[in-house]
Amino acid sequence: MRTRQGLRRIRTWARAIKRDVHALYLAARDPRTPWYAKALALTIAAYALSPIDLIPDFIPVLGYLDDAILLPLAILLAVRLVPADVMAEHRAAADRAEGRPISRSAAAFIVGLWLAAAAALLWWLWPRVVR
Repeated sequence: MRTRQGLRRIRTWARAIKRDVHALYLAARDPRTPWYAKALALTIAAYALSPIDLIPDFIPVLGYLDDAILLPLAILLAVRLVPADVMAEHRAAADRAEGRPISRSAAAFIVGLWLAAAAALLWWLWPRVVR
């Protein structure tokens, strides 16, 4: 009995997180949202909606750390930075939305970060390898 209640609570929490990510995406495009909240909300929404993780899931512990702990904490921080009335309006809009938004630009951003990190690593290692 407790297991079912626990699973129901986890599902409800996961739906709320998904709704808040969509609401943050909408709030990031709202002119009533302060610039710092927009920047954080857009970054978090892009990362959450991207099919590419910054830390791949196959890396033990760290791979799931960003999805299970860091991302929900970042979402919570961004939600607190967005004005309450704006967030409530966009949560209602996210509830009405049928599907999850697809963000190709977010995927491109994450791929760009990976490429920049690879280029920086190559630039740093090149003089040490080629001797």
